[in-house]
Amino acid sequence: MTSSGRTRLATGYAQPGAPRQPAFRALGLRLRPQAPLIVASTVLLTITVLSLLIPMDVHLASLLVAVPALTATLYSALVTIHMTVLACAGAVAVDVHDGLGHSPILPIHVLDLLVVCGLVLVFWHMRDSDRKTLRAVRSVAETAQRALLRPLPCRVGCVDMATAYRSAVAHARIGGDLYAAERVDGAVRLLIGDVRGKGLAAVDDAATVLGAFREAAHRDRFLKGVAIALEASVARHFGEVGERDAHAAERFVTALVVEIPDNLPVVRVISCGHPQPMLARGHDVDLLDLTHPAPPLGVASPGQDYRVDTFRFEVGDILLLHTDGLLEARDSAGVFYPALDRFSSLSKSGGPDQVIERLLDDLTAYAGGQLEDDVALVAVRRRCADARSAERQLGAPTAATRGRRGPAAARGGVPHSRRDEEAARREPA
Repeated sequence: MTSSGRTRLATGYAQPGAPRQPAFRALGLRLRPQAPLIVASTVLLTITVLSLLIPMDVHLASLLVAVPALTATLYSALVTIHMTVLACAGAVAVDVHDGLGHSPILPIHVLDLLVVCGLVLVFWHMRDSDRKTLRAVRSVAETAQRALLRPLPCRVGCVDMATAYRSAVAHARIGGDLYAAERVDGAVRLLIGDVRGKGLAAVDDAATVLGAFREAAHRDRFLKGVAIALEASVARHFGEVGERDAHAAERFVTALVVEIPDNLPVVRVISCGHPQPMLARGHDVDLLDLTHPAPPLGVASPGQDYRVDTFRFEVGDILLLHTDGLLEARDSAGVFYPALDRFSSLSKSGGPDQVIERLLDDLTAYAGGQLEDDVALVAVRRRCADARSAERQLGAPTAATRGRRGPAAARGGVPHSRRDEEAARREPA
């Protein structure tokens, strides 16, 4: 990292006088809803006073139609009516001062104000109906989003977790990026993925992958069985949508399938064409060298052999899973975000939630406040060496000891020894 980059990171992109910005921003947010009323009142007062000061042969009363028009963005029709009444009173006062009290111009000015007020009220009613409809649609969408991309627990088994998702689409909480975690007997299994494309098609593909993972994580004893199940589900899904989508053959999903055993200081990873995770240990941060990556889900050949890469994952280590939105963000000069350097600097203190928050804020600032692609982040820290340690720390049984038991548990759970681990690697696809 260059010296300028280090300075930029250390200062958090702050400008001189930055401490005052939050106060000014808060004041601006409080005044913004009242801005139309303030402007309309200023216009009414200014035109009325000027009309009383300038020569009587210059008539400004017709300009008062701006008063009800400026209130069109207000959230209250009653305020618009009140401002129109005041504007009518101002027009009468100005016309009387100009000697037009008995002229047909006075009722025309008043009629103009009433017509504009009526049009504003009609517009306000239409906008209010649209706003209510939008709120209802957003409520349904947010419920669906929460059901699909469920929040992960902050502590499960022997690990602490934190997640963050930033969609490139305004008002959207999910898109083509996805993550999930499932507690199985003796381990925590995680998934992070990125669907090619955007829009409803990407959400549909993400829902397929998440549903398949949540089922396979509890059903399959070995991690490669989970990857095989994901590929089968995605291939079947793409085959079905191919009947109505001519571009279905171009769709795929990159993914990482991760397993963290309770009683072994390791993390097991299967890569399906996904960016490499990062591991912070003390002051060292490295990319995990995934030596046997498989093709993305949906494009793998029949009988694909999924290989498991195993890495040390000890107490205090932080594992960062991410989508390519972290790597492809650019600054104003078009330079890619230096994710590894940033993670190295930001992961030296604090828990996963603090690391994630700092990293996402830094990424957003680097990109100038607007991300061009969705970003999903999952940070995982091992906090104890085994499940019994977790139970002693909390003083009560934890998810590690009372985890859900399914078919995987009935067959003995995930491998807990070197012999089982080697067996998992030799298991035929």
